[in-house]
Amino acid sequence: MRLRPILAALLLASLATPGLAQIPAVPPPTEIVEKRVFEAATHQTRNGGTIANLRIGYQTAGTLNAAGDNAVLVAHFFSGNSHAFGRYAADQPPGYWDAIIGPGRAIDTNRFFVISSDTLVNLNVRDNRTVTTGPVSVNPATGRNWGTAFPVVSMRDFVEVQKRLLDSLGVRRLALVTGPSMGALQAIEWAAAYPEMIDRVMPVIGTGEVDPWMLNWLDIWEAPIRLDPNWRDGDYYAQGREPPLRGLAAALKIVTVHAQDRPSLARFGRRLPEGQDPARRLADRFEAESALDTAAMARAQASDANHFLYLTRANQLFLNEYDSTEAALGRSRARWLVVASPTDRVFMLDYNREMVATLTRLGRPAELVEVTGPLGHLNGVVGMAPVAGRIRAFLNAQP
Repeated sequence: MRLRPILAALLLASLATPGLAQIPAVPPPTEIVEKRVFEAATHQTRNGGTIANLRIGYQTAGTLNAAGDNAVLVAHFFSGNSHAFGRYAADQPPGYWDAIIGPGRAIDTNRFFVISSDTLVNLNVRDNRTVTTGPVSVNPATGRNWGTAFPVVSMRDFVEVQKRLLDSLGVRRLALVTGPSMGALQAIEWAAAYPEMIDRVMPVIGTGEVDPWMLNWLDIWEAPIRLDPNWRDGDYYAQGREPPLRGLAAALKIVTVHAQDRPSLARFGRRLPEGQDPARRLADRFEAESALDTAAMARAQASDANHFLYLTRANQLFLNEYDSTEAALGRSRARWLVVASPTDRVFMLDYNREMVATLTRLGRPAELVEVTGPLGHLNGVVGMAPVAGRIRAFLNAQP
């Protein structure tokens, strides 16, 4: 059934399609990981807001050394969660970067203590494998869901919550901070916020700047939610009110198409579903449209529209505390490996070349590696196995 790979894609989140035949097979993971929960009574956001009863989920592999300096932090993409590696049970699917994280792999858990965490306002809030605090959570001051009264959070807020998690685990230094897409933005934010703590940075399919062009793309992503009458300015949690599922599904479809390259959808051709004829009836659909509509609606029912909006705003606030990208990157003391997809339609190759040029101008060791494949932006989520050797060499190089 052709719908299945698309459903898998939407469940990933830079929204990948791991069932495609072009993606190389990876060896089965050898580690079972456990989902854990980090909690704090309160958290102060960068804009002065207060979040009560903060909770995020995380998973780890490997062992932290006595010095607390062999840690690797993996941040996730827009609609991902902490499941970057391993399996939760023998019959469960592996994490999205399992091909490069594990015993003997590029990010070797025999050598490194690897941590991956859920973000605040995580899109997968209705998934029982995701732990997050956000608009769906109950505000203890009112006894009701926060809704859009939840404080606006930035990429730096994600970093600050991760820092509290690392402190609780005894991590003193990061041998590497990395992640794909939105995870790349978090890695870069880490390099600017805590330069003295980080040896290496590996942003994958990311950017050093969310410029006006990207700001507007993020606005386009979220526009269908704001236009859905069921959104009600974010106040749709009360009993008897319908959530803005149509708007959220349309938003997820936009992200899906934006994050993929032409070959990844070519399998549909111009086929028509049975009984459909767009040449005769305006309401009829092509298979490429209806399949993604169906998959996006299934994903919307497992997600939350306000969480989507808070995530897009966090992306728009990337490095917002610095005068410029150069000022932010200039704080870094780390070695950099920038991994980009040449067919990326989201964070295009030019963004990554510009970031490497800026880092080089600032005197930071930086190199660019390309990850290729049929999936465009998503090559950096499910197609990382071919660059494992470059990652291993990067981790073996002196910081």
